[in-house]
Amino acid sequence: MAPLEENGVLWVLGPVEEGWARIGPIDDSAPKPEGRSYHAMTSDGVDKIYLHAGCPEKGRLSDMWSFSIRWRTWKQLADAPGPARGGASIAYTEGQVWRMNGFDGKVEHGGALDVYDCAADAWQTITYEADGKSGPTARSVCSLLALEVGGKPSLVTMFGESDPSNLGHAGAGNMLGDVWLFDIASKTWQLVETSGPTPPPRGWFDADVLTAKPSILVTGGLKATNERLDDAWILAF
Repeated sequence: MAPLEENGVLWVLGPVEEGWARIGPIDDSAPKPEGRSYHAMTSDGVDKIYLHAGCPEKGRLSDMWSFSIRWRTWKQLADAPGPARGGASIAYTEGQVWRMNGFDGKVEHGGALDVYDCAADAWQTITYEADGKSGPTARSVCSLLALEVGGKPSLVTMFGESDPSNLGHAGAGNMLGDVWLFDIASKTWQLVETSGPTPPPRGWFDADVLTAKPSILVTGGLKATNERLDDAWILAF
C-alpha cells in the first residue's frame, strides 16, 4: 500500500478562518521524512511537532523527526528503540516524548515505555509487565495522552487492537476497551475504573485532552466487526 507523498508538507486547520492552510518546508531540497501511514504525531505546544515511525510503501520505520513551525524546517532525531513499527502512540510532556505499543508486521508490542529526551536527543526505556494487571497488555492503533490527574503529571493510554486481523490493514482484529493511567513520578500503572455508559472497544480512533479540566475526548475509530464509528465520548477524571 503506497502512502500519500507530500514531501514534508503539513496541513493546518484555522478554527477562526474555518479553512485549511498548507505549511511546507522552506527549503524543498533539505532532508525531510518520507511519506507514510500509521505514524504517530505529537507537539510541544509551542513550536515543535514530532513525527514518529509508521509504514512507508514497504516495511516499517523507527525514525523520529521534529518540524519547527517558526522556521519551517524538518530535523531528523535519534531513532527510537526497535523494532520498527506502525500504529505506535506518542505523547509530549515536560521536555520528553513518550512512546509505547505498535505493530511490527508480526506481533503487537507492549511492556515498554520508551522516553525521548528532547534536549539530549537520546532514548531510555521503562519496562513493565504487560499482563493486564501490572500494566496494559500489548496493543497497537491506540492512544497515549499527557495530562495532570489529581495534580500529578500522568499519561493515559486506552483502547486499541490486541490481535491483528488476517486482512492486515484492510480489516479489524480484536479491539480493547480498557483505560490505563501511568503516574510519571512513581512509574506505576493503574487500571481506570469508569462508571456509566462506556464507548465500544475500538482502534484507529482519535483522542485529545480537553484543557479546561482533566478530561479526554475520544472520537471515531474501527470496531472489531470492521464497522467505522463516528461517535464522540468524554472521559472525565
